Amino acid sequence: MSSVKVAVRVRPFNNREIGRECKCIIEMGGNTTVIANPKGPPGSKEDKKSFNFDYSYWSHNEDDPEFSSQSIVYKDIGEEMLEHSFEGYNVCIFAYGQTGAGKSYTMMGRQEEGQEGIIPQICKDLFKRIRDTSNAEIKYSVEVSYMEIYCERVRDLLNPKNKGNLRVREHPLLGPYVEDLSKLAVTSYEDIHDLIDEGNKARTVAATNMNETSSRSHAVFTIFFTQQRYDETTDLCTEKVSKISLVDLAGSERADSTGAKGTRLKEGANINKSLTTLGKVISALAEIASKNKKSKKADFIPYRDSVLTWLLRENLGGNSKTAMIAAISPADINYDETLSTLRYADRAKQIVCKAIVNEDANAKLIRELKEEIQKLRELLKQEGIEVHEGPDGKVVYEKREPTRAEEVTRNNKENNENHRMRTASTTIAEEAVDQLQASEKLIAELNETWEEKLKRTEAIRIQREAVFAEMGVAVKEDGITVGVFSPKRTPHLVNLNEDPSMSECLIYYIKDGATRVGSAEANLPQDVQLSGSHIKPEHCTFENKDGVITLTPMNGALIYVNGREVIEPIVLKTGSRVILGKNHVFRFNNPDAPREKRENSSPAEPVDWNYAQIELLEKQGVDLKAEMEKRLLNLEEQYRKEKETADQLFEEQRKCYEARIDALQKQVEEQSMTMSMYSSYTPEDFNNEDDIFVNPLFDAECNWSEREYELAATAWRKWKHHQFTSLRDDLWGNAIFLKEANAISVELKKKVQFQFTLLTDTLYSPLPVDLRPAIDYDTDDEGAPSKTVVAVEVQDTKNGATHYWSLDKLR
Repeated sequence: MSSVKVAVRVRPFNNREIGRECKCIIEMGGNTTVIANPKGPPGSKEDKKSFNFDYSYWSHNEDDPEFSSQSIVYKDIGEEMLEHSFEGYNVCIFAYGQTGAGKSYTMMGRQEEGQEGIIPQICKDLFKRIRDTSNAEIKYSVEVSYMEIYCERVRDLLNPKNKGNLRVREHPLLGPYVEDLSKLAVTSYEDIHDLIDEGNKARTVAATNMNETSSRSHAVFTIFFTQQRYDETTDLCTEKVSKISLVDLAGSERADSTGAKGTRLKEGANINKSLTTLGKVISALAEIASKNKKSKKADFIPYRDSVLTWLLRENLGGNSKTAMIAAISPADINYDETLSTLRYADRAKQIVCKAIVNEDANAKLIRELKEEIQKLRELLKQEGIEVHEGPDGKVVYEKREPTRAEEVTRNNKENNENHRMRTASTTIAEEAVDQLQASEKLIAELNETWEEKLKRTEAIRIQREAVFAEMGVAVKEDGITVGVFSPKRTPHLVNLNEDPSMSECLIYYIKDGATRVGSAEANLPQDVQLSGSHIKPEHCTFENKDGVITLTPMNGALIYVNGREVIEPIVLKTGSRVILGKNHVFRFNNPDAPREKRENSSPAEPVDWNYAQIELLEKQGVDLKAEMEKRLLNLEEQYRKEKETADQLFEEQRKCYEARIDALQKQVEEQSMTMSMYSSYTPEDFNNEDDIFVNPLFDAECNWSEREYELAATAWRKWKHHQFTSLRDDLWGNAIFLKEANAISVELKKKVQFQFTLLTDTLYSPLPVDLRPAIDYDTDDEGAPSKTVVAVEVQDTKNGATHYWSLDKLR
């Protein structure tokens, strides 16, 4: 068992952060990464947070002696993982972080000397080691697949036939896998380089047509590495099969920080779904690893909640050696996202994987798959479906006519079974056919010879190049697959994309004569086929006459050149920005144009997607600065109105409360005056029952009837009780004690709450002795009211108990 290796890498400031004069909030020393809170008070607990990782790479400043280059990152992580793959282990390296934090640069890098990422370097070293260790006793074979997960849908980037969403299945031995995902045989690093390049082209084409960027999708590049060794002493062949998964995750970002709406918000929701599920999986695995004893209850890990985590199941806590690279931004404006990434990575450190050497995998798989196929065929036979191979080797399913005896038996069974059972039988047959087809695909793939794999790879390559050629995308120049390069002679268009890793991936040559641009629905075949919104079947024509390129738009076609809409033919100069429709942004290059013209026409700052978009807005009369100021003024006006409304509402509520307070104050004063009139009296003064016949204010004789006497006596008894044990007086007089008791409870962190309550003495729930009033009613009076007292309800929320105190006990 081994823990997941975790590394953190911080990139330099980008242009946006430099323009906003951001401050660096990341410090690194050894394996420790420290993040400073730009809003936290210095010296407080919230000021700085420290994290320890296996590796902390300082790539912020190239002039710094501690600067970590691409080669340093590869030597620490890539070389170790490659060594594990030669030992026969599955390995996985995945990059995580917010959009623009440097994940793609760490994984793919640039096609320049010293700028290659982990993926190209690990492929180079793989074939270098194969060449250095090849002999008669050991044979190596390498296959690759390249897929993209976008909005929970899986795309094959290497096979143009596999369009749309591929199905994710699970096999008890193989685990989760993508059905029909192409695995192409490669014999050199150049083969892998070409496949990565063409896969990125396919990814860019699909992204442009769908108006998305690669930052919105997860890319998974997988290398299947097989070592076959022949042992002369035992005359046996053994195999080690390693799966190297290299994953570039989509950017983690919050919707409120990106301002995403509509489609972008839906994309973000799917990305956040998969990344949130990944976080849940990491947390669950970390929690399991931290337990000292095995839990009696089985721990649930939500692998199936997203396609990404389902496919990475073995790499997370399973049979794999895994490394995670967390890419972070150094800028203070990205503090929240950076802290989230560091916490994510810190949690991943605790995951423990149980990697084993994958030896003799194919032989065991083939044997068990054959047994499974035999069982499924027997099951289908019981359902009356015959399975046999046709003349072309394909499996054919036929409904067999039952014999007379079988028919009689079946009729008897049908008489005893209901409709539900027949439906269940049909479902079982359909599931069996589905499983049988999947198993036969797997066994056919495992039984395929290396020569057959090479032939299939070549056929797919021809199909892929034909698709690119049909679309007008350049794939070859002098027989060599090209990546990001500038052709020497031919005028061409190169794509610009919001994601820098997808810019200049597509090259469209402008041949001598006319080059037609449109969609696949055109009546005449188009030399360059585009798709997406606002692309007409026949959109425009580029005419190349003696090295001068003229762009002629078709009627109603939406075209912009250098930010201005074009409705008439225009001569293009090298470096011109051309926008076709809404999503297709290009830069025009003419290598034969004189150097002076190129220098005069080319702007000082780099011509990228952002430059083209800003230029488009400015030329269309949209001044970004003015727009921002206008929007700011609108926001300020909205804030002012909302503040006035809130102030007005507050003022009305204040006046309302003041009026209520004045009314209560007057009521208190009136009651106080009334009470003061009787303040000189004591209960003993009223002990003589004869006094009730004399009005205390007027010394006059009272001549009442017997009925009036009884009413007066009852009223006197009631008044006598309420006068000297007034509920209102009890509440007002003890409110300060109740408030103080609650304050003490909060200060001492006791989960106890105090509040007043009224308790009434009844036959079924008599009052406790300590809560009974000092003055009692006449016991011989049948009409005496029930005794009601003010008590204190003490709620013990910790233990779920409730007690009642007297006011004396509260005091």
